[in-house]
Amino acid sequence: MQALWMVLAALIFATMGVCVKIASDWFTSAELVFYRGLIGMLFLWVLARQRGITLSTAYPGMHAWRSLVGVFSMGAWFYAIAHLPLATAMTLNYMSSVWIAAFLVGGALLAWVPVPGRDGRVPRPPLQGPLVLTVLAGFGGVVLMLKPSMGESQGFPGLVGLMSGLTAAFAYMQVVALSRVGEPESRTVFYFALGSAAAGGLVTLLGSFTPWERWTWAHAMWLLPVGVLAALGQLCMTRAYASAKSQSGTLVVANLQYSGIVFAAVYSVVLFGDRIDAAGWAGMVLIVASGIAATVLRQRSLPKAPAEEH
Repeated sequence: MQALWMVLAALIFATMGVCVKIASDWFTSAELVFYRGLIGMLFLWVLARQRGITLSTAYPGMHAWRSLVGVFSMGAWFYAIAHLPLATAMTLNYMSSVWIAAFLVGGALLAWVPVPGRDGRVPRPPLQGPLVLTVLAGFGGVVLMLKPSMGESQGFPGLVGLMSGLTAAFAYMQVVALSRVGEPESRTVFYFALGSAAAGGLVTLLGSFTPWERWTWAHAMWLLPVGVLAALGQLCMTRAYASAKSQSGTLVVANLQYSGIVFAAVYSVVLFGDRIDAAGWAGMVLIVASGIAATVLRQRSLPKAPAEEH
């Protein structure tokens, strides 16, 4: 069931990306983060009341950290969507799966205390070499994806999009931590929406709101689906990670986010007329393949790691 929740979340986020790209013609990324958080808060407050869930929490620090990295990731992603083809921005954001794989493997290696064998040599964790190659292949896919954008002087948006994936990895891992201490999905997503509204509003105030004469209510109507779809997508994603009870399960869920690349590519070509060349398609395939390979290798190597035996 966790797989279906993540695929649904990927579809919802890709659809939200369409709304963000359209709304970016009239609103800044900070404003979109603010309105997305404000609308999401109202939506989740109503949902929590209907479910009889209180919004008070015993883990404010955990929610604050999740909101901090999550808001940074979302702001970077919105900026990338506004300045890059939708499929490219979505792919860079979903590099979080490769980052999560790298973090989990790195954590296992740090926790493992090597003990020399009878021959005096220290054994190495199995399959780490192939796993490193899969992660490198994922970043090779990023290079293929960004090559056309770099040629169009869009290297900075590409870097911002890549950073959105890195910080999203930290946010997703914090979602797992919150679920394991018993925080319900609606409460976790509510506090993220609260953090989004606060951070987006602060950045906008330090800058400036878009003047009213530059947009109409027809333009503003695109803000509503951004907020509602974001909240729904977050709920589905949080439920998917909450259903993953092990590290291997977390990796499986993380890799299923890649289905969002397919949805975004269809939207990008059909709705916005973006042209994805052979290198771009190859980059997408390489990133997806590296994520799947990393999951398989991690599942094989984890039970055999020396740290797990002591």
